[in-house]
Amino acid sequence: MKELYREILAQLGEDPEREGLKRTPERVAQAMRFLTQGYRQNIDAIINGALFESDSSNLIIVKDIEIYSLCEHHLLPFFGRCHIGYIPKGQIIGVSKLARIADMFARRLQVQERLTQQIAIALMDILQPEGVAVVIEAQHLCMMMRGVEKQTSSMVTSAMNGIFRHYESTRSEFLNLIGHRGLR
Repeated sequence: MKELYREILAQLGEDPEREGLKRTPERVAQAMRFLTQGYRQNIDAIINGALFESDSSNLIIVKDIEIYSLCEHHLLPFFGRCHIGYIPKGQIIGVSKLARIADMFARRLQVQERLTQQIAIALMDILQPEGVAVVIEAQHLCMMMRGVEKQTSSMVTSAMNGIFRHYESTRSEFLNLIGHRGLR
């Protein structure tokens, strides 16, 4: 990967041997490995047994999980907040695991729509809950820095499964608790 970035610098008209660029190909290759580490992660290893029996049937929410990803179309970052809610049916998951699962999927080349769905589907599969709701609010540098150059724009996506899809009152409770009123 290092040599590919060296070639990209040359194709841009830069001198890869210039003082400020000598180690850039190596640094960018390391950064890309970090930013795409989700491809090399395993959801079972992330959960690491942190599933617990529970008779709770109330809404559980973790909101404002910071996410950072790369747009698969331009390889530019998008970043924002992920809100996850679920209603358990017999088991709960360690709270930090929700953020780790969101990170695992975010640390891949992505589109926000798929990222939102992947998190929701994974949690439905793992927990078999009454339902899962995921909302992601993000800003995309591919839209802010290039193209239409709209710096104040943001994108909101949601995935509502199970009881959140079928009952407006459950969906509304989740959206009210995360402070998002525009997705009913």
